[in-house]
Amino acid sequence: MTKRDLVVRISSETGLIQEQVLDVVQRTLDHISEALAKGETIELRNFGVFEVKVRKARIGRNPNSPARDVPIPPRAVVKFKPGKEMREAVLKLTPKA
Repeated sequence: MTKRDLVVRISSETGLIQEQVLDVVQRTLDHISEALAKGETIELRNFGVFEVKVRKARIGRNPNSPARDVPIPPRAVVKFKPGKEMREAVLKLTPKA
């Protein structure tokens, strides 16, 4: 699903103009991005939690020359932990053995 698909779906369900829905969706995403860029945690109940974690420095390998070690510096990454309802809904997709 793309942002456009989301806007069209919300617009048809609410009766709002697509341009207004797009503005709200875009502003929401902008505010989430700004907060994460400041290192803040975003908690959306029944959806999940976005947080910034710092990965430790480590040694990597170049597949083209595996004999050489490549140092990988520490860096900040965004992690997402799904909420209980989402996690349970996605688990239902697990194929039966």
